[in-house]
Amino acid sequence: MKNKEIKILLSAPRGFCAGVERAIEIVEKALIKYGSPVYVRHEIVHNKFVVDDLKKKGAIFVEELEEIDDKSRPVIFSAHGVPKKIPTEAENYKMTYVDATCPLVSKVHREAENLYKSGYHLILIGHQNHPEVIGTMGQLPKGSIDLIQDENEAENYEFKKNKNLAFVTQTTLSVDDTKDIINILKRRFPQIREPQKEDICYATTNRQMAVKNIAKNCDLFFVIGSRNSSNSVRLVEVAKKSGCTNAQLIHSQSDIPYDLIENSKTIGISSGASAPEILVENFIESLKKKFSVSIDEVEIIKEDVVFKVPKKLN
Repeated sequence: MKNKEIKILLSAPRGFCAGVERAIEIVEKALIKYGSPVYVRHEIVHNKFVVDDLKKKGAIFVEELEEIDDKSRPVIFSAHGVPKKIPTEAENYKMTYVDATCPLVSKVHREAENLYKSGYHLILIGHQNHPEVIGTMGQLPKGSIDLIQDENEAENYEFKKNKNLAFVTQTTLSVDDTKDIINILKRRFPQIREPQKEDICYATTNRQMAVKNIAKNCDLFFVIGSRNSSNSVRLVEVAKKSGCTNAQLIHSQSDIPYDLIENSKTIGISSGASAPEILVENFIESLKKKFSVSIDEVEIIKEDVVFKVPKKLN
């Protein structure tokens, strides 16, 4: 098998985005400043490797604040954002909290709030039960924002209120699928107000464009990321739609499908925005043990975005 030659097209940019790097840094700096344990509400980012690493350093992950026994310890809110009631709840418990919400998610929160205050009824394009969607919908009073998940829901959406209509989107959606939903909403509601600047974040867009760029040249495509990572799952979909029908997610429980690789000449690899590069390196090392591997990194754009951590941690 070792004689079998495999070409890897390594998609770039891939892996950690600025929001994820900031969120992880916030937990690490909080552990230095406050000592352990530091509590984190929800997975800080959707990646098991990252979460397990932070657990080893002294972070304790909970789903709700009421689970925290020692309320004198600080709590961090995850990169996906939280409903408005959560900081209020922390204040009621007299807890120290640090908000690690990605600044690009916070931008959508402010946008939704400003539109609501200006008299608009909101539509959020996103995936039900995703923490980011729960957080964004939780910025506004119940009944003032509706969720639309796909083209079918956009076609059948009924709006009878005597109000202006506007939409915002989850930041980690498929760029192409979202465009199709938006086009339906614009056709059905010509006066609908759209965000001044697209809500889908730079990292999601760049990673999807990079995958799209190479997928058609691949027999097999692997995305390294967690099953609950929205942007990782979208990358698999993008690869399939862009010409590589055999695309799959490689997560912590995945077995490497060597039999499929054995029958392939060119393999594409990318990783979700919450997947550390070490996972990509480990995956490639596993392939090198069984195949003769050549690697061509195909970069479509350089990323230099950096988000600062809150001042209270410096």
